[in-house]
Amino acid sequence: MQFVPYLNFDGNCAEALDFYAQLFGGQIVFKSTFGDMPPEEGMPPLPDAAKGLLMHAQLQVGAQLLMASDALPAMEGMDPEACGGGYRKPQGLWVSIGVETEVEGQHVFNGLSEGGQVTMPFTKTFWSPGFGMVTDRFGTPWMVNVASAT
Repeated sequence: MQFVPYLNFDGNCAEALDFYAQLFGGQIVFKSTFGDMPPEEGMPPLPDAAKGLLMHAQLQVGAQLLMASDALPAMEGMDPEACGGGYRKPQGLWVSIGVETEVEGQHVFNGLSEGGQVTMPFTKTFWSPGFGMVTDRFGTPWMVNVASAT
């Protein structure tokens, strides 16, 4: 079993994934837009503004995978609780990143903090030589945790 975070964005998924690829040293291995979707019977027409948004993307970082998409704008005739409901800020979760060294942890935390909002500064804790919490400029909440030195 593997758990894969799937992040949702408000029209800036491509920008966020480019940033994450650079910061985490990963590679975007798949991108598809809403405009690439074939039309389906009963589906309302896709607004022109949504056609260039990312429907699905995958970022490979070593053996880890991070998936993401833009939220489809609210569309007439679509259930607002379903795919056509528009963007909603993440709530009730954090994406936790485990790193090996304090230097790596500080680098990742600083990158995620640029233009974001720090919840807990990166510092030593009773369980880790470095831990911090931040919501990045794209609205994604992250925890950066250095492996405990044993």
